[in-house]
Amino acid sequence: MMRSLFSGVAGLKTHQTKMDVIGNNIANVNTVGYKAQSVSFSDVLYQTTQSASGPNAETGRGGTNAMQIGLGSKVAAMSTSVSDSGGAQATNNPFDLMINGDSMFIVSDGTQNFFTRAGNFTTDGSGNLVTSAGYSVMGWLADDEGNIQRGTVRPLSVYSAENTYVNPTQTLNTTISGNINKEDESFSSASGSISTNISFYDNLGYEYRATISITQTDDYSYSMTCTGMTCNGEDMGLTDAQLQSVLNNAAITFNQADGSLATGSPLTLNVTSLGDSFAEDISVDISKVTCYGKDTSLVPKKGDAAGQNAGAAAGKISSVSIQTDGKIVAGYDNGASKILGQIVVATFTNLAGLEKAGSNLYSATMNSGEFDGIGQDVTADGGSFSPGYVEMSNVDLAGQFTDMITTQRGFQANSRIITVSDTMLEELINLKR
Repeated sequence: MMRSLFSGVAGLKTHQTKMDVIGNNIANVNTVGYKAQSVSFSDVLYQTTQSASGPNAETGRGGTNAMQIGLGSKVAAMSTSVSDSGGAQATNNPFDLMINGDSMFIVSDGTQNFFTRAGNFTTDGSGNLVTSAGYSVMGWLADDEGNIQRGTVRPLSVYSAENTYVNPTQTLNTTISGNINKEDESFSSASGSISTNISFYDNLGYEYRATISITQTDDYSYSMTCTGMTCNGEDMGLTDAQLQSVLNNAAITFNQADGSLATGSPLTLNVTSLGDSFAEDISVDISKVTCYGKDTSLVPKKGDAAGQNAGAAAGKISSVSIQTDGKIVAGYDNGASKILGQIVVATFTNLAGLEKAGSNLYSATMNSGEFDGIGQDVTADGGSFSPGYVEMSNVDLAGQFTDMITTQRGFQANSRIITVSDTMLEELINLKR
């Protein structure tokens, strides 16, 4: 009689536990990166009133089955659907990320690493990339050249002092393209020349502009001389001798047959004579200048034909973006860009073996597999990041409501076991009356 009472109590406890899990799932239906849990039951150890016996060939008596009375149910397992992806929600926040794959973000509280699918990241007062709870997002750092240094994961910083500015670089190459018309009226004017300006930077990020005058010696021969120099828009007041030391009467000639440049490229601007802020002289590629019978039009630009070695002024960070492979790229107002680091992920043999730690975090356990402390590129197993999106909860409300109905009915049925058993005990007590 008492066994049925305790079976009913056991049933109430297990169904109450399942209802607790369902309630937690529904409460987190809009929690970023939340993974739904489910509960499985198993029966409890049985009380054997008669053991099984086998057939007896000598007596001809057949075998009998065991007689066992169950003692209710218990919670056998609680599973987390970690590998089931939730829906994607667009946020337009450049620091928000969604993982496409089965890996996990790596975050740290400063003492140990945790793992999460919630990619709603932001930056703190020190410019570090952190979760909404203040845990540091971990990854690989980049060196000064922007090369990712693979190794033990470290906190990633976006707006740190060393990332706020990018150093200026000197211009090493410039290019002039266009056309010189040998019959240009300027050659017969008072000045007797045409001019163009070449811009370049020194190692301190100052922008210089050299005025180059072109004088015609005959129809297809010209000389080029520096006749003026400004620094950040202000005339430097250089003497003629100083200007001529930069460029003086550089001879160029064109082919009469097709108007292409015959000699004179490249020119050299002797800018080292201007001061120690120039480490090298500047090469000026004029190989694309022609001498056709059309308007004179010369177009100078910084950099060589491929746009390399154009130099740059000092730059301040103006934008940050995260690529699909997790690389964090900073853009600067001088046109430069720099890779600051890379967000990496952790993979586990058994994702469901991770232990929930609250705040959308998980901890590694012996059954999930160990984290090696290094992590891996998200693309290593075919995954990727979706910048500007976060992964929502994977809770299926329809399934949860269905489970809630069956759980309620199970709880109700077990309560009836207790009620009926109590009535039977009451009848037993009334036998003496």
